Amino acid sequence: MTTPSHPADDSAELLPVATPARTRAALRALIRPDRGLALTGIGVLVAATAVGLLVQPLLGRIVDIVADGRPAGDLTLPVVLLVAVAAVQGVTTTIGLTRVARLGETVLARLREQFVERALDLPADRLERAGAGDLTARVTGDVARVAEAVRSALPEMARSVLAILLTLGALALLDVRFLLAALLAVPVQLLTARWYVTRALTLYADQRVANGAQQQQLLETIGGAVTVRGHRLERQHTERGAGRSRKAVELTMRSVNLVLGFYGRLHIAEYIGLAAVLIAGFWLVRDGAVSIGTATAAALYFHSLFGPVNAALVLLDDAQSAAAGLARLVGVTDLARPAEPVAGKAEPAGGAEPAPVPHQRTGPHQRTAPGAAVAVDAVSHAYGPGRPVLHEVSLTLRPGEHVALVGTSGAGKSTLARIVAGVQQPTAGTVTAPAGAGEPSVVLVTQEVHVFTGSLAEDLRLARPDATDAELRGALSMVHALDWAEALPDGLDTVVGEGGHRLDPARAQQLALARLVLADPALAVLDEATAEAGSAGARVLERSAEAALSGRTALIVAHRLTQAVAADRVVVLEAGRVVESGPHDELRDADGPYAALWRAWSGSRTAPHP
Repeated sequence: MTTPSHPADDSAELLPVATPARTRAALRALIRPDRGLALTGIGVLVAATAVGLLVQPLLGRIVDIVADGRPAGDLTLPVVLLVAVAAVQGVTTTIGLTRVARLGETVLARLREQFVERALDLPADRLERAGAGDLTARVTGDVARVAEAVRSALPEMARSVLAILLTLGALALLDVRFLLAALLAVPVQLLTARWYVTRALTLYADQRVANGAQQQQLLETIGGAVTVRGHRLERQHTERGAGRSRKAVELTMRSVNLVLGFYGRLHIAEYIGLAAVLIAGFWLVRDGAVSIGTATAAALYFHSLFGPVNAALVLLDDAQSAAAGLARLVGVTDLARPAEPVAGKAEPAGGAEPAPVPHQRTGPHQRTAPGAAVAVDAVSHAYGPGRPVLHEVSLTLRPGEHVALVGTSGAGKSTLARIVAGVQQPTAGTVTAPAGAGEPSVVLVTQEVHVFTGSLAEDLRLARPDATDAELRGALSMVHALDWAEALPDGLDTVVGEGGHRLDPARAQQLALARLVLADPALAVLDEATAEAGSAGARVLERSAEAALSGRTALIVAHRLTQAVAADRVVVLEAGRVVESGPHDELRDADGPYAALWRAWSGSRTAPHP
């Protein structure tokens, strides 16, 4: 169960945050596969702590020997035992903490894998509504907080809790009245913990949301710097960023004051408990109930609780911060969890936004009906209540057919392309796509191409990790990119991407098309894949795209109508509806919407024949 996080402003719908109950359930599920490691680590730490509790009685024994005026030789055995206790405790503590740390790192790795896997499944429109800053803050800040807690707080918390419980038991063995005196500090400590926890959880959650909003504002300002400067909006964006920064700083200072108050209350509890144990020891020694050494051991036991108790309570700070971060991570994993396939349309209830209906598939893809490569049946989509984009679109792509989607901006072309590719889930209707047998069945190539950091060969092998160098060269040759690739300083071993050799937009797009060739999908969806190139590079990219699509079914969102001319069929979208469908020549002569688009686009151009 998740609850929506509070948006930083009215324009953003931040990703949800899991409830405390859901977060605890997710944590138990993460630990469950390594229960044996957890039990072994805790067991060894219990043994280490128990051995360490022998120090105080041995010191008390030394005090009694000195107080009774016994020979110095009587000190030999207690001193030797102290050395042995230190050695055994050191070894067992190291083993126990190592196993607990291994447990934490394993759980952390599993959490990261689940988060990345589910985040990659997030619908594109959901990410657009939340903004990149929210997800980025979770990937960086929240994961870092959880990692820090796992690596430092978890082992220390385990050792501290065990030390507290066993030390209180040891006090009771000395004399139950020592335990009762020590427990006078507990009410103050519990009230302190309650006072802190009730304030910290909300405060840290708000702090993470504020940091996400601050990061989102920074990304928007930097990413749109040209537009900001062009419209003279520097002051407005600076003020907006400063406002979000002030809010983040204000919440940080509140957390600092909270921690200072927390420490002050803990010191009061320590003074109360120690004074009570010393007074109890004085009375018991005076009455002859215990020896001076026993009273000394009791005082040392309570004094030894300062570290574990303070550590455990102080670690609540890390625990609350990590819990807030974990809740935000679990909120994403729950949101992105794939829904069960549902055939047919999703009916909205009570005027609410229709629930998303996934592609109708079996396994990763549902096999197509005979004679059809792709079947889109009454697909509708809305990015929110009152914001419909597609209206009951039905479309069939025959095997090997190239279909061009055309229409004015905002007609719903890219949305339909993402739905057919399986990247976006429709709010109603079904899509039946090809089934792949061990290979990707659908590949989407958009105008926004990312060149991954690494060698050119590694970038290509993202599509097929086992591809040979000959296959890489073959794919590059097919999209007319082999010449420039081999002309790079180190050929296919040239480092590209961030910090490497820079590829211009046309070459980056050819790289994406080469990956498409290597992936060899049954269906290729191109969403304005040649739009980033200038007019000089457009023809080259169109030749590359035509070669990459050869022999496979393709849906092409046409940025230039030359792509529509070359397609087997043209589908015209207008306001989210199919208004025309047919070959280029037929639609051009029909004097309908496509003919109007063609006249507006071509002008004095002489369009190439297919």
